[in-house]
Amino acid sequence: MSVRHLDRLFQPRHVAVIGVSRRPDGVGALVWRNLREAGLQGPMWAVNRTPFDLDGAPVFTSVEALPQAPDLAVICTPADSVPALVDQLGRRGTRAAIVLSAGLREGRTADGRSLEQAMLDAARPHLLRILGPNCIGALVPGHGLNASFAPGQALAGELAFVTQSGALATAMLDWANARGIGFSHFVSLGDSADVDFGDLLDYLGSDPHTRAILLYIESVKHARKFMSAARAAARNKPVVLVKAGRRPDGARAAASHTGALAGSDPVFDAAVRRAGMLRVDTLESLFDAAQTLARVHHWRGPRLAVLTNGGGAGVLAADTLGGGELATLSDATLARLDACLPANWSRGNPVDIIGDAPPQRYMDALRVLLGAPEVDGLLFMHAPTAIAPATGIAQACLPLLREAGTPVLTCWLGGQRVAAARALYDEQGIACYATPEQATAAWLQLRDYHAAQAALMQLPQSRTELQYPDREGARALVDAALARGGEWLDELDAKHLLGAYGIPCVVTERVADLDAALAAAERIGYPVALKIVSPQVLHKSDVGGVALDLKNAAQLREAAHAMNERVTHAQPDAHLAGFTVQAMVHRPQAFETIVGIASDPVFGPVLLFGEGGTAVEVRADRAIALPPLNAVLARDLIARTGVAALLRGYRSRPPAKLDAIVDVLLRLSQLASDLAPVAELDINPLLVDAEGAIALDARVRVRPAAPTREGSHLALRPYPSGLERTLSIDGATLRLRPIRPDDGERLSRFYEACSPEDLRLRFFFTRREVPPSELARYCQIDYEREMAFIALAGDTLCGEARAVCDPDNDTAEFAVQVAQPWQGRGLGRALLDQLIEHLRARGTRELVGWCLEVNHGMVNLARATGIGMRGGADGTLELRMALGRSIDSARPHT
Repeated sequence: MSVRHLDRLFQPRHVAVIGVSRRPDGVGALVWRNLREAGLQGPMWAVNRTPFDLDGAPVFTSVEALPQAPDLAVICTPADSVPALVDQLGRRGTRAAIVLSAGLREGRTADGRSLEQAMLDAARPHLLRILGPNCIGALVPGHGLNASFAPGQALAGELAFVTQSGALATAMLDWANARGIGFSHFVSLGDSADVDFGDLLDYLGSDPHTRAILLYIESVKHARKFMSAARAAARNKPVVLVKAGRRPDGARAAASHTGALAGSDPVFDAAVRRAGMLRVDTLESLFDAAQTLARVHHWRGPRLAVLTNGGGAGVLAADTLGGGELATLSDATLARLDACLPANWSRGNPVDIIGDAPPQRYMDALRVLLGAPEVDGLLFMHAPTAIAPATGIAQACLPLLREAGTPVLTCWLGGQRVAAARALYDEQGIACYATPEQATAAWLQLRDYHAAQAALMQLPQSRTELQYPDREGARALVDAALARGGEWLDELDAKHLLGAYGIPCVVTERVADLDAALAAAERIGYPVALKIVSPQVLHKSDVGGVALDLKNAAQLREAAHAMNERVTHAQPDAHLAGFTVQAMVHRPQAFETIVGIASDPVFGPVLLFGEGGTAVEVRADRAIALPPLNAVLARDLIARTGVAALLRGYRSRPPAKLDAIVDVLLRLSQLASDLAPVAELDINPLLVDAEGAIALDARVRVRPAAPTREGSHLALRPYPSGLERTLSIDGATLRLRPIRPDDGERLSRFYEACSPEDLRLRFFFTRREVPPSELARYCQIDYEREMAFIALAGDTLCGEARAVCDPDNDTAEFAVQVAQPWQGRGLGRALLDQLIEHLRARGTRELVGWCLEVNHGMVNLARATGIGMRGGADGTLELRMALGRSIDSARPHT
């Protein structure tokens, strides 16, 4: 990811349009007119090989002939000319270009490269950033920039809109102008050969002029880059998106249940959820959501009360709330409403205050509902009547709604009669909708958005670290299967793989023939299950290759003969390689679930949980999450399935042990992180009851994986266990490791034990505590762009050193804090040394930080480490240390 030189792209001082022609309808001429009309405050130059007069401005014949290097060049020339032009611009000093030309992916150079690759190769030595090719361009109304051939200008505003579709960009601009919607940035990515969603999320996420980021996505190229940038941006401001292609690109012929269930769109949903973004279905919903999130604050929860003067409108709102939750009004609230409403009011939620309601009745009911503890949000609805004008009601209720501590949405039904009321509320920044359906859809968007944001802030409880009996043995097992050229592990090897990660499996033996099966059954103990072994048979039950609850040798012998006949008849090409014999598990109160790993072509491994059994694909009750998981995320994955309600128990069936499922999911998450060759893994069923969980059947598909950095096959960088080490200080042994999400309690105790002065030196202001949201931010770090090392004495956190890198990996801002009992003993130096070593390894150029002049411990540590210091403002010191990488060696993703 990189934001380098994106300021030249979106805030240029001067712009050159290359490829301006005499034809008024040519792309270059349209771009030139748009630039002139947008009002850019700075020189604009036109370039064409043939000079002519253009609106009184000279046309230059080449890049070299320009008066100076433009900050931004807009290229409108044929595809085969683009690589040379980019090279000329880079040599001249230009650092940003918008390439509107199409056909660069298809065209080829003399040496066989695509024209697009040749363009990128020409840009790379100069760190020249490219938007496009094959795009509409970019508009930044607040800067007076319209470097596009869109039909018209954009209004200035605080929404950033980024789209991959050029045709959609022009239509959306026209739609937004008609509705008075303005933009901070309006960007068409086109083929996004260089600048892509990840870069723009990083840039716009920290742009002070952008309140919310809206995306239209057709595909994601670099999953880890996208996820890292999206998570960072979504912590700062709302990120709302529409993604085209909810249906799979084509039915993937996945042989495992897990692979069949995990289609590309559910995986994308899981990625959006993990990043804290909001996905909506339509472009109109995109803008509705942005407006709603900007106007509705103080989120409290999902329970909605509806206040209306029309029963039908209230019922419609309740019906369209769908999966939302209507608040159940308490007896106390009902009594207070009885005291201020007519006897014939609805006495329930929706609260129908009757069509003749005057302003005072609205106000009285509002006060009751806004003060009700069981109400998390309010939908205020009004249908026009001849008795009480809408404008009067709007003006009377406005002070209450404006000062409400409860989220409020309003719906003014009708046209001209309510137009003034609707305009008043729009002007006052109160969320306002024309229909109950729009209002309830907005409430559901709020719910989903805040649920995603809350997930970013949740911290799992500290827990005993998972033990993996034989991780290296698991790698050896997978490597051996790949060496044999096999794709699917047989059932016994699959269970050995699970066993290596501590996942409980039913006792199973693989045998070559019937006599060996009889002997195995005697060892295991009847009753047993018998299953066919054949490389060609993946779903054994489909071909009669499974016999259950065999109580003695005679039943086993009969089942084996019948099984051979059925399988031979059903699948004549199948090679029968023997049987597996496994103990029958009699757990009549157990639930059948499925857990597994699937591979997505963009986001890599994903985890799946849902209802299991033979009808798993028919029911398709499942949820998907991206690894790595922690306990909170694992529980959320379970909760998002229909089977979750059954697992809580019902009637005489006791609840299942959810901790056992969580444990299995965490172990599968680790397996997915460790073993890139595991393409699909299917445990079906995983039996779960009050006693725990056990895997009855498992399938594992492996594939060769290119050697990569550990965990690099995941869309989210996993916990870097390779950075763990031990440290000896004054005879005490400390563990020094990266921070994890489950360190929240430890970090909280660490800050609680700090003196007020220590906290002031660390945070530059006096504070009594660090709030949970901040603790979550400090523990749930993105290892792709930040690092925090902690030192542990037993379970006590003794010190921390952390750094956050900028998107270009140029600078890392750092901080160090050590508990009082460990100060002056070398722990701060050890933590900082480890942090510096890590940053150097990842190629960071410079370490930067600030401390108070009175922070003598940090001053001494900086001197001992070789960090330079210079005085700053208000009694602060600026700390800087070069880490050995030249800034020119940093390369954006071109």
